[in-house]
Amino acid sequence: MAEHVVPHFHNDPGVPVIEVGAKEFMCVGAKPPYDHPHVFLDLSGDNEIVCPYCSTLYRFDATLDPHAARPAACALPNAA
Repeated sequence: MAEHVVPHFHNDPGVPVIEVGAKEFMCVGAKPPYDHPHVFLDLSGDNEIVCPYCSTLYRFDATLDPHAARPAACALPNAA
């Protein structure tokens, strides 16, 4: 059975919107050690959600891989 890894995203670049390819993911704010509590965000039927800690607007883009982001630098690699 394959392990499901929840995608993690950060906003080190300070962009107002991050497009992601996942409907369920974690926002960490900035990269560790400057991260905020890792908050699970679930878009469910929506296409946008705002992180309650850092106010980053996340927007779903079905053309992206679930672990990919636009800008690409906002995807946190190797998150488990």
